[in-house]
Amino acid sequence: MTQPAIRDLAAGEADGCERILRALPDWFGIESSILDYTRDVTRMRTRVVEADGDIVAFLTLKEHGPCAAEIQVMGVLPDRHAQGLGRRLVEDAEAWLDSRGVEFLQVKTLADSHPDPHYARTRGFYEHLGFRPFEESNAWGADNPCLVMVKHLGPRAVHAPRAMQSGGSDTTPADVLFLRNVALTGAELD
Repeated sequence: MTQPAIRDLAAGEADGCERILRALPDWFGIESSILDYTRDVTRMRTRVVEADGDIVAFLTLKEHGPCAAEIQVMGVLPDRHAQGLGRRLVEDAEAWLDSRGVEFLQVKTLADSHPDPHYARTRGFYEHLGFRPFEESNAWGADNPCLVMVKHLGPRAVHAPRAMQSGGSDTTPADVLFLRNVALTGAELD
């Protein structure tokens, strides 16, 4: 058995991701969603874990703009759960997003107002990786409450007010508040 490796999804490999989704009926039991996600893996950045020539896990990212992205879908074969593959995929995605200056990563999952033990495990997984509950809605319908979880990936550079950039002595109270907030948030000035 070879060490599982993370790589980009290659052309013609979407069926490997679909096979994983179909192996997870407790999470992916709606046929139209399986087909939508299978289409998404070919249109969005998708990374896979390959072991012994087979795709055993995958993660697809949806970019929302220069500072935010979303885990569109992720799946790990049931016999590969609790082996660190999901964590490795999320860390791989975070590193790639960080290299592009993305600040926030989100994921949508079933909210805890729905008593599903499988999704309780999912929420626990994301919380362990630093995601925090942000918002619950009925975006998926009243029977499937949607929880948006977010993670701050790191500070972005903050531009100092012009008077401070030029070294002028006309620093205002607003400039002082700006610097205080920079210090409190850990943002970096450029």
